[in-house]
Amino acid sequence: MTIFNSVFTWFMKKRIHQIELFMKYPNEVQEEWFEQLVAGAESTEWGKKYGYKSIENLAQFKERVPLQTYDSLKPYIERMLKGEQNVLWPSEIRWFAKSSGTTNDRSKFIPVSEESLEECHFKGGKDMLTLYFNNRPNARIFTGKSLTLGGSHQVGQLNADTFFGDLSAVIMKNLPLWAEFYRTPHLDIALLENFEEKIEKMAYATKDVNVTSISGVPTWNILLFKRILEITGKNNLLEVWPNLELYFHGAVNFTPYREQFRKLIPKDDMYYLETYNASEGFFGIQDLEEPGDMLLMLDYGIFYEFLPLENLHDEHPQTLTLDEVQLNKNYALIISTNAGLWRYMIGDTIKFTSLSPFRIQITGRTKHFINAFGEELIIDNAERALAEACSQTGAIIRDYTAAPVYFSDNSSGAHEWLIEFEKPPAEFERFVDLLDETLRKVNSDYDAKRFKDMALRRPLVRPVQQNTFFNWMKTRGKIGGQHKVPRLANNREYVDSILELTTSVKKN
Repeated sequence: MTIFNSVFTWFMKKRIHQIELFMKYPNEVQEEWFEQLVAGAESTEWGKKYGYKSIENLAQFKERVPLQTYDSLKPYIERMLKGEQNVLWPSEIRWFAKSSGTTNDRSKFIPVSEESLEECHFKGGKDMLTLYFNNRPNARIFTGKSLTLGGSHQVGQLNADTFFGDLSAVIMKNLPLWAEFYRTPHLDIALLENFEEKIEKMAYATKDVNVTSISGVPTWNILLFKRILEITGKNNLLEVWPNLELYFHGAVNFTPYREQFRKLIPKDDMYYLETYNASEGFFGIQDLEEPGDMLLMLDYGIFYEFLPLENLHDEHPQTLTLDEVQLNKNYALIISTNAGLWRYMIGDTIKFTSLSPFRIQITGRTKHFINAFGEELIIDNAERALAEACSQTGAIIRDYTAAPVYFSDNSSGAHEWLIEFEKPPAEFERFVDLLDETLRKVNSDYDAKRFKDMALRRPLVRPVQQNTFFNWMKTRGKIGGQHKVPRLANNREYVDSILELTTSVKKN
């Protein structure tokens, strides 16, 4: 233990210096990665198609290479899945991260190169610890185990040399020995396909382990925590794991879950560290102890571009680089990576909270919003309004989704919210009013449409029964891992599906 701490302390000091360098020289670091990526791929099929060998600057790159989505790269990726190499990236690609596909129902297979594993995903994992120890020098997480609740997909094999699984499965199967030693439970349990069976076995396998840190998506972690408390008869997790000190979280906004975690882990100095890690890459880590934003990691083999949200549907949208972005403006995130994703739109929207250094917040998805009446409601607006309504009424939300209610002959439109409360508001009607009032404060377009109920009337909020969202996600085969409840939709597909499920349950 002492030797490991000494080695890690040496590594941490070295790495902190490197992080400080890209914080100080962000544009130079990004320019260097741009040049490395283009030069590295010039002999690939993609590189030859777009003349990477003669690209001399970013302007030429933007001019030659169109913005990409999964659909536009899919023909290349399908060939790579069959074992073809040197298509999008020069090194051999044997692993693919099967994404949760929250935007639509089909799966996506994201190439994972050796470089992206080492220089992005694993580097991000080590940097999480580096930044934590930098802020908490007396941390003792290595005196125990790290509990990781990953996805529910076993690693699959497409052919003799090609494997796939959700990102957590790919990472777990490739972890270095030192990282595997500090992780719990055993891979046989951690990668179980059946999520409910996994929760049960994980609960029994970890309840007597000295767990000092936890990582995972809050939605699914809470299910595990509650099962452990049921089995042990304890009141909170500190009675089960007294040395617990750190929780890594990501994939969803933590704000709606913060109060639940305070009750599950009643510890004033419990450390919560947010990360931004997707199948396509590791992008951000919370570097300050106070929550709110994440440091954009600039030396992970990723070159970033940012597309202003208002230009998303332009015929020839113009992207910006780091030196051109503005504070508190929504951008679609565009990446080029050392796994062969070129000018790839991952579907997330972010805003910058700081330009020196560059820190970001995730604000939503490019396809998860409500704009049925010109209100341009995004997830960031919704979660700020819900947080305020909960704060003022003592409510705690487990899950939610919202969609438009269209005009009828007798009434204007509205937003319908399905909310599963962990703790209902003390005054339900006040909760609805606070939700509405806060949305009007944070979104001027929403406020304009609410004027005298002309386009939008007061929100319709429907509380749903416990486990409604879990059961709905289960019917869609989307529980565990990075699967997320779609928060907002510009149509009624999700809301009507959930309401249909709740109706059928009541009938039975």
